[in-house]
Amino acid sequence: MFRPLPVFIGMRYTRAKRRNHFISFISLTSMVGLALGVLVMILVLSVMNGFDRELRTRILGMVPHATITSYQPIDDWQALAAKVAKHPEVAAVAPFSQLQGMLTHSGGVQPVLVNAVLPEAEKSVSIIDQHMVQGNLDDLQSGEFGIVVGEITARRFRVNVGDKLTLILPEASVTPAGVFPRLKRFTVVGVFKVGAELDSSLALIHIGDAARMSRWQENQVEGVRLKLKDLFQAPEVAWRIAGELGEDYVARDWTRSHGSLFQAIQMEKTMIGLLLLLIVAVAAFNIISTLVMVVTDKKADIAILRTLGMTPRQIMLVFMVQGTVIGVVGTLIGGVLGVISALNVTAWVAGLENLLGRKFLSSDVYFINYLPSQLRVEDVVLICSAALLMSFFATLYPAWRAARTQPAEALRYE
Repeated sequence: MFRPLPVFIGMRYTRAKRRNHFISFISLTSMVGLALGVLVMILVLSVMNGFDRELRTRILGMVPHATITSYQPIDDWQALAAKVAKHPEVAAVAPFSQLQGMLTHSGGVQPVLVNAVLPEAEKSVSIIDQHMVQGNLDDLQSGEFGIVVGEITARRFRVNVGDKLTLILPEASVTPAGVFPRLKRFTVVGVFKVGAELDSSLALIHIGDAARMSRWQENQVEGVRLKLKDLFQAPEVAWRIAGELGEDYVARDWTRSHGSLFQAIQMEKTMIGLLLLLIVAVAAFNIISTLVMVVTDKKADIAILRTLGMTPRQIMLVFMVQGTVIGVVGTLIGGVLGVISALNVTAWVAGLENLLGRKFLSSDVYFINYLPSQLRVEDVVLICSAALLMSFFATLYPAWRAARTQPAEALRYE
C-alpha cells in the first residue's frame, strides 16, 4: 500500500506547506547553489583546457616532437629521413642543425638558439609558416645568410626585414691577430610571432649557412626532426627508432625540454578543479540543512505515517528522494548552462570587449588575444557525477534522523 508513497511524498516535500515558505526558499537556494557550482566548474575547466590546447599547439608546434641525431655530422640525411618516415607513428621528417650563440645589433646583445632548417621541409613539421608577421620562410636561401627572428627579438633590436643582425658563436677562431669568437652578419628576411617565449629565444637560418659556420660540408646536418601523430608517445617512439638505427644515433624528445611546463599546467588544472569542487561540495551539503529543517517541520507527519504502517526504511527513502530531487535538478540545470557557456564564452567575451572598447587579453602581454575554450565530455560527466554523488551522500544523515523519529514523542505536544 505504501510502496509508491515514499517517492511521491519525497517529491511533494520539496515544496513546503503555505505556512512555511522558508523551507521552500531554502530548497530553491540549495538547487541554485548546486547549479552555479556545476556551471562555474564546467566553464573554468573548459577555459583551462582551451589555454592548454593553445599552449600545446603553439609551443609544441614549433619545437621538435622528437629528434634523431648522431655523434658525427650526417652526410646523407635524405636516406635517414626515408628510414625514419617508415615508422607508423611518424607524420613528417625534416633535417635540422642547432647553434647556440648571441645576436647583437647597435650595441644590444641577446642569447639565442638558432635552428638551421630546410624551408620546404620545415613547413611539414612546424607551424612557423602560419605565424610569419613579416617576410616568408622561403626567403631563407643557402649562401645568402638570411635569418628569421621572433617578434620580441625584432622589437628589442628595432629591426625589420632587410636589416642586419650579427650572430656570435661561442666557438673561437684563431687568427694572426689573436683568438676571436666566430661571428657572421645576417640579413633579417622574416619575423614570426607565436605568442610564447620562443618569440625572444629562437631564430632560424638555412641549413647550408649553418654548415658553413660549423665548417661542415654543405649537405651535412646534425640530425632529423620528427613530427609524430601522437606527441605524447614521443619518448617511446623516438627511442625505439634510435634503437632500430643503431648505436651511432641518439634520440631526444620534447618531454626533456618542455615537459615540466606541461606538468605544471596539468597540476594547476588539477588544483583549480579540486578548489572548484569544494564550491560544489558546499552547495551540495546545503541540502543537509534543508532536509534537517524539513524533518523538524514534518515530525507530526512522520509520526502519522509511522502509525499508518510506514517503516523506518520507507521514511528514510522519503527524505532521500527529496534531497536527490534537489541534487538532480540543480546538477541538470548547472550542467546545461555550463555546456552552453563553455561553447559560447569566446564569442561572449569578444562581444563584451567590443562593447567596452578594451581588450581583456592583450597580445602584447599574453600569447593569445582571445579567451579560448575547449569543452570535454569527460569533464562534464565527471563534474555532474561528483555533484550527484555528493548530493546523495548529503541526504543520508537527515533521512536517517527522520527514520529514528518516535511517533509517541513527536505527537506528544500536537
